Amino acid sequence: MLLILIAALAAAAPPGEKDGGSEKDGVIAAMNAYKTAMIQKDRAAMEKLLADELRYVHSSGKIETKADVLKFSSVTQDVVVYPDRTVRVYGQMATVTGSEDWVHPDATSKVLVLLVWKKGPGGWQMVAREATKRP
Repeated sequence: MLLILIAALAAAAPPGEKDGGSEKDGVIAAMNAYKTAMIQKDRAAMEKLLADELRYVHSSGKIETKADVLKFSSVTQDVVVYPDRTVRVYGQMATVTGSEDWVHPDATSKVLVLLVWKKGPGGWQMVAREATKRP
């Protein structure tokens, strides 16, 4: 299902045509708000940032819904870093690909991610996230 969505997004417009300006900045702002909300375990902020139909896949293969993510796991992270990321905007949809480093008190999890965002009346919301461990 996610691959179909990505294929449809890719066909919507070449990345260079709708990547610029305020829409891309809006996705980056949503990503930064998501990072802050995860670190602070801010349920109200996460409610706004996560779409009801969210599919959140961890690098372990664990799949969560919005309700699952809002429970916040017992794992804490001190910092989330995006060493690299590419944001592509396709009208009301956007993809973010790249790396995430989740810095925990005793270790760092380094993953590659694909995030899918949709723009609605309340702003950008994450509809999907899939992660895999970096080699």
